[in-house]
Amino acid sequence: MRGRIVVVGLAGLLVSGCAAEAEPVAVPPPVPIAVDVAAASSGGACRLLDFTVIEQLVKVRFDVAAASEQGDTHTCVVRVGSAALPELTLSVSETTIDKATFAADVVPDKAAKVTGLGQQAYRRTTAAASGHGPVAEVGWLATDGRLATVSWTGARGSERAAAEKLTGDLAALAKKVDTRAL
Repeated sequence: MRGRIVVVGLAGLLVSGCAAEAEPVAVPPPVPIAVDVAAASSGGACRLLDFTVIEQLVKVRFDVAAASEQGDTHTCVVRVGSAALPELTLSVSETTIDKATFAADVVPDKAAKVTGLGQQAYRRTTAAASGHGPVAEVGWLATDGRLATVSWTGARGSERAAAEKLTGDLAALAKKVDTRAL
C-alpha cells in the first residue's frame, strides 16, 4: 500500500510539472524621478550661478548647464532642457586692466552705464542675427581683477525691446555673481 501511495504521489508531481505556466503579470514601468541638479555641479563659471536665483531675476527656469575653461577664462551656458534658445552665458576672465582701459577698450559704443556693479560696468543689446534673436549683455570689471560678462541670447523672433528690458534683470543677476569664488 505504501508503494502505491508513493507511486501515486510521484505521478501527481510529474503531472503537475506539465501543467501550463501561469501568465506573467504585467507590471507598469517605474515612474521616472526628476532630480534638480544645481548649475554649480557643472563646474567652471557655473559654480557662480544658481538656477533659482536666475529664475527669480530673469523669470525663466533654466535646468541645463555646461561649463568650459580655456586658460584664465571660465564660461557657463545655461539652457532650458533641449531647447537651444534662449540661453544665458556667463564668462569670467582674469585681467590686469584698470578702469580707464576698461572704458576705452572694452565698453562697446552706445552702451549704457550700470552703477553699483564692480569697478565699472555697462549694459547693451544687439540686434537679432542669423539663427537667433537679439542679445542682451552686461559686462563689468570686478574689484578682484576679473572681467565678466553675462549675456542673454533670445530665440528667433523675439523683440529687441524685450532684450533691452532684460538688461536690467541681467544687471541684478550680475550683482549676485561673486567672481572671487573662481
